[in-house]
Amino acid sequence: MATDHIRYDVLARDALRGVLRKVLSDTAAHGLPGEHHFFITFVSKGEGVKLSPRLLAQYPEEMTIILQHQFWDLVVHEDRFEVGLSFGGVAERLVVPFSAIKSFLDPSVKFGLQFDTSDVAETPPARLPASPAPSAVSAPVPEAEKPAEAEEPAKPSEGAEVVRLDRFRKK
Repeated sequence: MATDHIRYDVLARDALRGVLRKVLSDTAAHGLPGEHHFFITFVSKGEGVKLSPRLLAQYPEEMTIILQHQFWDLVVHEDRFEVGLSFGGVAERLVVPFSAIKSFLDPSVKFGLQFDTSDVAETPPARLPASPAPSAVSAPVPEAEKPAEAEEPAKPSEGAEVVRLDRFRKK
């Protein structure tokens, strides 16, 4: 087999990360359109990932966040995004490099991307203290519409936890 000197795999991966960057940039500028919402899974200890010590203890390998009703201050850079989320009633600020993202899913339109993160350097992430209340105003969400994850943080487990997407769908 011939050697791939062009590295099509790297070009394709970077192009798909560009799709993710564009979607998040549009969301930061205009909000989520229609029923769109995102599940983003990333390597918790990936180089450049910034989590509070509390979140890192709960999600030592990987973490999935949901951008739907309650998030604020979404800022998208060339190589990463930053977002405010609430975990168990505690406001947190996360910084996630695109290189640490394992998957992106928009279940409203059944669209998803998976990335190979085997080359992601796992270094101790820079840790952020828990953030004070969000600086941007977000619309209050009625209790009935809040995702289950916002009320109770997931308990740390020894292995990977499988979660059905149906758990997050409106019934």
